[in-house]
Amino acid sequence: MRKISVFGATGSIGESTFDLLMRQGGAAAFDIVALSGGANVARLAEQAIALRADLAVTAYDACLPALRDALAGTGIAVAAGPQALIETADRPADWVMSAIVGAAGLAPGFRALAQGATLALANKESLVTAGPLLLAEAARHGARILPVDSEHSAVFQALAGEDMAAVERIIITASGGAFRDWPLERLAAATVAEASSHPNWAMGQRITIDSASMFNKALEVIETKEYFQVDPDRIEVLVHPESLVHALVGFNDGALMAHLGAPDMRHAIGYALNWPERRDLPVKRLDLAAIGSLTFRAPDLERFPALRLAREVMAIGGTAGAAFNAAKEAALDAFLAGRIGFLDMARLVETVLSQMSSRQGLGNAAVSLDNVMLTDAEARALASEHISTGRI
Repeated sequence: MRKISVFGATGSIGESTFDLLMRQGGAAAFDIVALSGGANVARLAEQAIALRADLAVTAYDACLPALRDALAGTGIAVAAGPQALIETADRPADWVMSAIVGAAGLAPGFRALAQGATLALANKESLVTAGPLLLAEAARHGARILPVDSEHSAVFQALAGEDMAAVERIIITASGGAFRDWPLERLAAATVAEASSHPNWAMGQRITIDSASMFNKALEVIETKEYFQVDPDRIEVLVHPESLVHALVGFNDGALMAHLGAPDMRHAIGYALNWPERRDLPVKRLDLAAIGSLTFRAPDLERFPALRLAREVMAIGGTAGAAFNAAKEAALDAFLAGRIGFLDMARLVETVLSQMSSRQGLGNAAVSLDNVMLTDAEARALASEHISTGRI
């Protein structure tokens, strides 16, 4: 049986992964090495029991007693804390789902590659902050990284059997999020509740707000550049409100290869879980006649400055991606706490990125784990300083 670990098991990606594992035989079909989660230890325990996992890990030390109580008598080992997550990633596994949200997911995913595992990568921040490092580590250990973002899975599938030298452009689509049709002047007053409602996808709150600000798509542009090793000028973004075309690849003969599917993350997760084969998945089949039409439009960079900032990050290079992501996470925390407005998030990220690139050699910094974590910490501290003083 394949040995499986799932990092971020209780989040939206983790729940979809759990669903597919159970549908494909659960504990009878897979040897579940470890599951990790956050504060929802009751759900983590339920999953661990259902899949007969060897180990359940919570990211928070304070949650360890509750997790231990929930799994008492089951024989399932428990652990807690960031170091425990890293040590869990060192356990041999054939297939690892990296679905921890944010920069916190980098270290466990990176360590899992040393096992020569297939890393199903849903943590886009890993490639944004340390793409060259992650790809080099995979190559060094003979491991494989399979993309789980719906857009990058779509590109990966469209490229199957193709020569990258024949690729002219890669187009990733964006729903436009909760505010795609709002007048620009309304955005300054947008609330957390309004930003937390996605028109098409069922996702966690943080990624839903990132979708509304288009920071999620900005990260995915950088992720596309890193994973597929393409020039940023060959990466395009289209707003596609229906969220049915996930990505397109344009070739040198003028052809466009598109990947279509219902907005359900089990498409991409199932593809990565079963690759190189395809298996039946419990997702909606599209009725194109009933859908009738698909619409596309260019993104408004005044409404979505995050996309412009992503281009600047790629131009700077080095550890700029780590600074960008850390500032974005700090800005989102501040918005959720009511300390800054919706539009202030992009302003804060731009301020931090500008200051760090002008006074430090971000573009020349070697992309090592230590440098990435140092840049991350510096960007968060700088963002916190600007938030506390109101200078955004």
